[in-house]
Formats: sequence, structure tokens, C-alpha cells
Amino acid sequence: MGMLHDGHLSLIRLAAQQPSSIFVSIYANPSQLTIQEGKHSYPSTIDSDLALLVALNEELRSNGSGTVHVVFAPTDQEMYPFSPPNDIQRGLGSFVNILPMTSILEGADRPSHFVGVATVCLKLFNAVNPDKVYFGEKDYQQTVIIKRLVQDFLLDAEVVVGKTMREDDGMALSSRNVFLGTRRRAVATILVRALDVARNAYEGGEVGRDELVSLCKQVVEEEQVKQEQLLKLRRVSLEIIYFELANRESMTAIGSVDPEKGA
Repeated sequence: MGMLHDGHLSLIRLAAQQPSSIFVSIYANPSQLTIQEGKHSYPSTIDSDLALLVALNEELRSNGSGTVHVVFAPTDQEMYPFSPPNDIQRGLGSFVNILPMTSILEGADRPSHFVGVATVCLKLFNAVNPDKVYFGEKDYQQTVIIKRLVQDFLLDAEVVVGKTMREDDGMALSSRNVFLGTRRRAVATILVRALDVARNAYEGGEVGRDELVSLCKQVVEEEQVKQEQLLKLRRVSLEIIYFELANRESMTAIGSVDPEKGA
């Protein structure tokens, strides 16, 4: 999607451990964005992105690693030659829908998002024919969908998932963190704080879905009360879209954690 950061670069470093050519795709895919988001959510940063990749290549060469050989930065016309990508909102055109994975959790809140992700990834894979493709664990539901896409469409590619890269305060790296601003950014760690509470409870023996989800919601609700007590100009609005305990392979809700399978 562009706006490269250390999370993206970590995936390239992971790919560079293999003695093969690395292709980096940079494409802000409109079909995975909601109408409210639009492409303005991902302004073009191609010049700075290429500069980062040039610097990274110098690092990789000095380490004797593989390097980036090609940057694939297609246009909307090249990726969607016969219909505009926003036709996905009207159910028109050629798109990939992997149900129910694309319609639950984040897919329920952003109905066309994962359809757009699956579609553009299939297009990119067909264009490049990769041996391995690299995705970040931060977007876990996305990685599950891509793995199913590769299996269902008999693609000869291995999906490699890299670890989530975080800032010092635990916030997962994301291109859109820059849009939060200082005030909202300071509160945005609420998600990782809530998940840490649930993880600690699990490590202490709690495996029930209702109990773990309730702990997460409680952390957020306490922050909501705290914010309501602040002056309006200093206040940050928080909204819970979902917390869920899900099967790692199907993303469907489960009632408890199986310690052997995880969640």
C-alpha cells in the first residue's frame, strides 16, 4: 500500500534470508478501502519509499543477503483494466470472495475490505508468480485469508508470516498511525494494553471466551470513563468495534482456548 515503515522492511529482511530475487509491490489498492477511507488514506509516497528500499539494499548487500531486484508499482488501470475498482461496492466486476472469512470480524465492519485484499493479491501473484509471499502477523485475519486463497486457487506459492513490529510503547507499526495525532496516539495503546490483560489472564489459567473478552472490554471502558472526565478539547473518543476469541485457522468464534491449538 506504500508509506513503507520498519514493519514492511522487516518482511523484506526476512525474504532476503533466501538466495533469490525479491520483488516488492507498492500499490494502494482502492478496492480494499471503504468509501469513507478512500485513496487519500494512503497518499503516494513512492519517492520516499524507493529511497528507503535503496538504503535497505545497501544494508542487505553489506550483510551478504539477497536484495530487492524489482519494485512493482502498477497503476489502477493496469490492475483493474475493465472496470473501476470501486465497482466492488456495487457488486460489479471480477472479485474474489472467500466466505465466511471475508465477512466476519473486521470483514463485518468493513464489508468489502477483504474481498479487495484477496482480489488484489491474486492479481499480484498472477503478475509476478512468486515462490514465497510475505505478510505481517499484525493483520492476522488477512494472513489467514491469503493462505486460504493460495490453497483454494492452487497457487504455487508459500505464505510466510513475519512477526508484528512494535514501537517502544507496544503500538503495532502501521502506515496510518501518522494520522492519529499526538493526543489520539497517546491513547491508542489501549488495544495492546487490553490484549496484555487478556494474555496475562490466560497465562494465569483463564481459557473462557466470555471472561477473556470481558477483561479486554473492561480496560477500554475504564479508559472511556477517564476520557469523559477530561475537557472536551483534550478528550479522545473510543469505540469498541469487536473483541473476539477465534479459531486461528477459520477465524470463527470459539468458546474457549485450546492450549494445544491456541486462538
